[in-house]
Amino acid sequence: MNIAFFLIPKKEVVYLHIKCTMRQALEKMEYHKYTAVPLIDEAGHYVGTLTEGDLLWKLKNTPGLSMESTEKIRLDEVPRRVNNTPIYINAEMEDLMSLAIEQNFIPVVDDHGIFIGIIRRREILEYGARLMLDESFKMPRQKTS
Repeated sequence: MNIAFFLIPKKEVVYLHIKCTMRQALEKMEYHKYTAVPLIDEAGHYVGTLTEGDLLWKLKNTPGLSMESTEKIRLDEVPRRVNNTPIYINAEMEDLMSLAIEQNFIPVVDDHGIFIGIIRRREILEYGARLMLDESFKMPRQKTS
């Protein structure tokens, strides 16, 4: 099976440009109710994942930083603690599964490192659950005495 089966294309994914401000990130993440989003650079390359925790730590560790002043802090100034490892679109299912164990979503890039979408752990689990359910209906029922 090709991992593209699980791909959510970039146009349907919430992501941020690394030059966005903390304020923009906070608002976008709050609006979509996400705790983490992919970050891309000006050329469209995946450069990391921004989490709520990253934003909170920046607020905590920057004396005098207020919600108003988050408009002046760019995301490339926010240290990131987590980095979701990306996967190439032509990767094998085994590679995808090993990343899905550790990451809620896996950024997907093309051969040039350009961000093209994500694969969420949720879709992988739903697919596996459907397969197991389909198999259970195919199995012959044992008679009980």
